[in-house]
Amino acid sequence: MKELRIRVLAGVFVVAGVLSWAAARLWNAVGTLPSVPVAAPIVLALIAVVLLSTALSLRARLKAQRERRPGAKGVDPLMAARAVVFGQASALVAALVAGMYGGTGVFLLELLDLPTRRDQALYAAFSVVAGIAVIAAAIFLERVCKLPEDDEHDNGAASAA
Repeated sequence: MKELRIRVLAGVFVVAGVLSWAAARLWNAVGTLPSVPVAAPIVLALIAVVLLSTALSLRARLKAQRERRPGAKGVDPLMAARAVVFGQASALVAALVAGMYGGTGVFLLELLDLPTRRDQALYAAFSVVAGIAVIAAAIFLERVCKLPEDDEHDNGAASAA
């Protein structure tokens, strides 16, 4: 499984932001721009909490397993792999959504004199912050589930060759 690349996530964020900003300008020129939902930052924050709690739980279980504590509950490798895949997918979607709301928020900065647009810009800013929290939690989860490097097998393979 490949690690998340920050450059890829940043690229998705920037491209989504630019396209969203352009679409918001066009949409506002043609008609009325749809509102930024209040639920967007709430849902992203909930996903970040789920990812963070999963990472902390797995970290505690892996630490107990490494220390060979009696009664330590092990971590199923398939469950850890699923958690990492969930984290990676969540990070990619969060980068896309945060970029989309970031671009819309940048457009809404021109319209801060209207109270409704000011609220929407605030919701967009909270969505970007919550999206970054999802990305951070996903990267932390990935680091928790990363297998330690096994030098014995690398040296053995190099000497056998």
